[in-house]
Amino acid sequence: MNKMTNAITLKATIRTEIGKKADKLRKQDLIPAVMYGNKIAAENISVNYNEFKKVYSKAGESALVQLEVEGKKLNVLIHDIQLAPMSGKVTHIDFFQVNMKEEVETEIPLEFVGEAPAVKALGGVLIKNMDEISVKCLPSDLPEKYEIDISVLATFDDVISVKDLKISDKVEILLDGETVIALVSAPRTEESLSELDTKVEEDVSKVAGVVKEEAAPVEKK
Repeated sequence: MNKMTNAITLKATIRTEIGKKADKLRKQDLIPAVMYGNKIAAENISVNYNEFKKVYSKAGESALVQLEVEGKKLNVLIHDIQLAPMSGKVTHIDFFQVNMKEEVETEIPLEFVGEAPAVKALGGVLIKNMDEISVKCLPSDLPEKYEIDISVLATFDDVISVKDLKISDKVEILLDGETVIALVSAPRTEESLSELDTKVEEDVSKVAGVVKEEAAPVEKK
């Protein structure tokens, strides 16, 4: 488990522009945002676009960010971001202010490392069933990510399950331990591919037959 050693900080300012007026901020390379949390009133803020992109690349939506707002330092999670449909630029952010003494539930990204022998030597196909995992813990114990070493997948019978993760006793995983994270599937043989093609052809012919049978006869006048 990897944890942050240094606080990830981001400066923010209180904003009065709301609704369509927020477009004025976007033209100034600022992102309109809202900060809310347990037992606190929502507050409209804005952050610098480039600074946020740097922070988001480090923190994602699972690591704590120290938000500096008018001299106050607040611990938040990046709860949600909205993107422009065409450009993909960030247009709005939700920050969730956490209580450091209360547990939070969030998704921790999985990073797959290494090389699976069952892929390299046996020609199999790596199957990743998930790319993040749900956890519950105090904000200060949130892991940045979990590394999944796929080099243990030597055969098609090998699997990596949730129970195989190295988890701190301060973190609760909100998934059954037997849930499979990754495995290697055997490659299809030429025989199985041939059978698949035959089945597809049969299915198509059946559909064609149904269409012909249901077609209404043309009356001659």
